[in-house]
Amino acid sequence: MMGTIYNIQRFSIHDGPGIRTTVFFKGCNLRCLWCHNPESISFRKEVEIYQERCIGCGSCFKICPKNAHYIDETGIHRINRSICGGCLECADNCFAEALVAVGTDVSAESLMKSILTDLPYYESSGGGVTFSGGECMTQVDFLSEVLKACKERRIHTAVDTAGNVPWVSFEKIIAYTDLFLYDLKAADSALHERLTGSGNALIIDNLRRLCAAGKQVFVRIPYIPGCNDAELAGMAHILEGMAIDRVELLPYHRLGESKYKSLDIGNDIKNFALPTEQEIQNAIGILRAHGINAVKA
Repeated sequence: MMGTIYNIQRFSIHDGPGIRTTVFFKGCNLRCLWCHNPESISFRKEVEIYQERCIGCGSCFKICPKNAHYIDETGIHRINRSICGGCLECADNCFAEALVAVGTDVSAESLMKSILTDLPYYESSGGGVTFSGGECMTQVDFLSEVLKACKERRIHTAVDTAGNVPWVSFEKIIAYTDLFLYDLKAADSALHERLTGSGNALIIDNLRRLCAAGKQVFVRIPYIPGCNDAELAGMAHILEGMAIDRVELLPYHRLGESKYKSLDIGNDIKNFALPTEQEIQNAIGILRAHGINAVKA
């Protein structure tokens, strides 16, 4: 069984307990306006282009089977995304690293081999493996296969998800997942749809089911002033009464801005304000006022 990932981040300390390996799956079924990992959105393999690194050697023009590379009227090296087949040959042969491959197909066996190289760190720190994205649960059969293999080796597992999948997908992995890192982005379903492209009824229902099943859950709330800050009390109301260990507030940042440019994707992230430390603490205070164990991530 094969899956498509785009990154393996080692020595992660922000995606669950201990030292972790975070595996990023490619492809997402939401379109969050503030997404800082635009390379995770498409299910297709892609090429990032960083024009400032390009030395004009022309090797990509020669090797591309689709003739997708061209120079625009301003003299800038571009990729015609509409005809690019995602073979990644240009990136594989770009020694200047102006072209960067995003996405690779892996087997469960090869991914486990990579994960096991960090086994001593998991054992010494109480860490493990976190599967993220994109939305890792859109490749649930592959995810399930790797989770099973991790549990056979007694490796702690965490799944980072927005929960916008059928409950049957959770049923496939729930027995092999120790911790769910679960996104909640807005309380109002209509606003949630405007912000992410989908309503939140299924997301909230799945969260309730996970908690009722006795799974350990950390809820993660991205915090974007002027966007979903007025939703905090509503989200707290939704979470009241659920068996949730803690809520992590994720302050908005713009670290993914250059990635949008490299993938020729338009975005509105400059239109969102960066939260001040006082705003972050006020937001945490709103959640704590409802009896929720809220912390800044």
